[in-house]
Formats: sequence, C-alpha cells, structure tokens
Amino acid sequence: METNTHNIYLFKALDAYPFNLEETIESLNYALSYDPNDAQALLLMARLYAFQLKDYESAKHYFEAAMTAQMEMTQLYPDYVFTLLLNEDYPEAQRLLEYATQLKGTDKAVLQLLQGQLYEGIFEYKRAVTSLKEARKLAKNNHFMGFVKQEIERVKGKLPKKNKKKSKKAKNNKRKEKKKNRSRRK
Repeated sequence: METNTHNIYLFKALDAYPFNLEETIESLNYALSYDPNDAQALLLMARLYAFQLKDYESAKHYFEAAMTAQMEMTQLYPDYVFTLLLNEDYPEAQRLLEYATQLKGTDKAVLQLLQGQLYEGIFEYKRAVTSLKEARKLAKNNHFMGFVKQEIERVKGKLPKKNKKKSKKAKNNKRKEKKKNRSRRK
C-alpha cells in the first residue's frame, strides 16, 4: 500500500514540476516521507533546488543521495554535471563526466556538450570547440544539432583573433621581395 501511495505523490510532483512549484514540493515531501531513498523523487528535488531555487549546495546533496540510491539512473548525470558547472565545481564535474560517459544508456551527445561547456568555463576554448563538434556528431535530432552549432560559433568568438594586419604586412613584404628579385634578374 505504501508503494502505491508513494507513487501517487511522485506522479503528482512530476506532473506539477516546474509549473506549480508549491504542489511539487508538497508532493515530493510526501513521496520522500514514504520512501526517503527513492531516486526519482530525490532527482526531482535536486532539479528543483538547482534550477528553480539556485541553491546548488542543497541540489548537490540531493543529486548525491539519488546517485547513492540508484547509480544506473542515466537521466541524473547531465543535470548533476550542469549543476556542478553552474557552481563552478569543475574538477568534480570532470570526474562525473568521465564516469557518466562509461555508463550504458547515457546521452553521449549531451555529455559531450557539457564537456565543451566545462572547457569553456576553464577558458580552454579550442578544446571546448572540439568537444562541441563531437557533440554535434553524436546528436540524434536537428534541434540539438542547431543548438550545438550555435554554441560552437559562440565559443569560436571567444578564441583569440589572429592579427590580420600582420598577415597583410607579410603578404606585402613578400610581394616587394618578389619585385626586387625580378628586377635583380633583369
């Protein structure tokens, strides 16, 4: 009987999120009172703390509890990594990405996108572009591919610009050298 009641509250919370946060929290609290180790309820609570309340430390607590309850829950990893990126916990995010990419069933394209965002966060723009291009290769829908393409262009805009004036001067110098060599031959 408790499992059914627990599921009813979990479904209510899932249905209410993110449009009715009051009902979401109330239903999640009931669901977690019936089963404090339910990974799905813990994951939803983590998302609520991370993306609505911007309380990343509390969100991390719930993500860790959800991972402890069910490590194979693949939908938890992208949100957890993104939360770590928002909180600037880059080494922890890198370790989690390395683990998540080894799990069967994880969305590798999203994980590569997050890897690119991590590299961007630590100012390694070339590596970020490489990861984003890999994400585009792994994409399974046009919307995601378009988003990644925009991300690539945005990050490329952060790459240091090559000095075009120098290259123009170098071309002009080469032209002058060729003219001098031609005049010497005559």
